[in-house]
Amino acid sequence: SNNGRVPPLTIPAFMPNAPASHVAMRQRAQGPVLSYSVACASSSLAIAEAAKAVRHGEVDVAIAGGSESLIVPGVVLAWQAMQTLAHFQPGEAATAVKPFAADRSGFALGEGAAFLILESEAHAHRRGATPHATLAGWGSSCDATHLTKPDADGQARALRAALRQAGLSPRDVGYCNAHGTATRIGDAVEREALAAVWGDALDDLRVSSTKALHGHLLGAAGALEAVITVMALREQQLPPNANGDSIDPACALNLVRDAGTQASALRAAISSSFAFGGTNSVLLFTR
Repeated sequence: SNNGRVPPLTIPAFMPNAPASHVAMRQRAQGPVLSYSVACASSSLAIAEAAKAVRHGEVDVAIAGGSESLIVPGVVLAWQAMQTLAHFQPGEAATAVKPFAADRSGFALGEGAAFLILESEAHAHRRGATPHATLAGWGSSCDATHLTKPDADGQARALRAALRQAGLSPRDVGYCNAHGTATRIGDAVEREALAAVWGDALDDLRVSSTKALHGHLLGAAGALEAVITVMALREQQLPPNANGDSIDPACALNLVRDAGTQASALRAAISSSFAFGGTNSVLLFTR
């Protein structure tokens, strides 16, 4: 009666799965429709769970990612109360977020959305698609220690799980899109976790937190950073760890400092999401 078009939908905001159901209705996606609520790891975990479904043959194709729209007074005030937002003077907002820097003071909230289309290699071949990258491994864990303070051991477990599933060693991975929220504790703990897993190879791992450029999208952060990691592999260029001239010795890493840094030998990269509540999710992509 309407030429096959999907009619406009009005979905109450209080329905927990409303956004995912809306996407499914628009795209006529008739498989499982699931939402994950694990703070900053939500969309990264959604991608990992979708990959499992594809790998196990439950679905041929999955749409996985996340969206976030949270810059409203109440939300901003809540994050200010937790003392996690960056401090800056008027006119300095664009450079306020300084991951791993000695003078870092927190993150800036961001808004946006990012999604990946995941499918098996055979399905992509049948429809003549050229993949941007392969999701070779993923790992998740829970710190099980503290609601807001991250734990290096928990993060390391997720990192090792992703490497193990991909069948790679730390030396095989050339780039890490770090969680890097520019908080005093978080950045130092993340460096500790990377050092525990990479060991003597840590200096060979290029690292950047792109939150300095797009802000912290909370539930959508993992998906956006996964897309950035995929594009780094595809284009053989690394996004910079912007802002902050002086690096904190407790965060000593081989940081990418210049935009468009060439990485012609890059074959594998990880994207890390470490959330409030202690949920950790790591995605490992290969070219």
